Amino acid sequence: MAPQPHLPRYGVGPVYVSTILLLTAAGIWLAAPQLPSGQVSGLARQILALLGVALAAAGGPLLYGALVCSKVGDHIRSNTLVTTGVYAWVRNPIYSAFLLICTGALLLAGNLWLLVLPPAFWIFLTVLMRCTEERWLLALYGDAYAGYCRQVNRCIPSIPKK
Repeated sequence: MAPQPHLPRYGVGPVYVSTILLLTAAGIWLAAPQLPSGQVSGLARQILALLGVALAAAGGPLLYGALVCSKVGDHIRSNTLVTTGVYAWVRNPIYSAFLLICTGALLLAGNLWLLVLPPAFWIFLTVLMRCTEERWLLALYGDAYAGYCRQVNRCIPSIPKK
């Protein structure tokens, strides 16, 4: 009997995470001197800062839940599909956590020009997942994964559907 196909340990995760981290850092670094017209101040700055802190703070527990509580590494090694814990709320909690953290950091920078990056990050994540990991998982787990996809959002955490 041929060995069961196995997902790569890291998949495309390092590509996604390193790309959005670099773009976030570069955007924040360049925004103030190069795009001063986008700077906000006063109440708007405080609102963006609060929202930024909230999003970044939400990313931490999501990342912890995916890596530590759900023990995703163990599931990858044993080739089992994870659908419980934070994976019941979002299919890609690790990537979603970095999306939230980077979006929070961009909001904290207080420059409206940087708000083009979070939608770009979301589009990049969506295209990357559809072209890679989702195809791999569908080939490996078939109907079980297809049903999971119908119940759980790709990258925006939400209350599980019944």
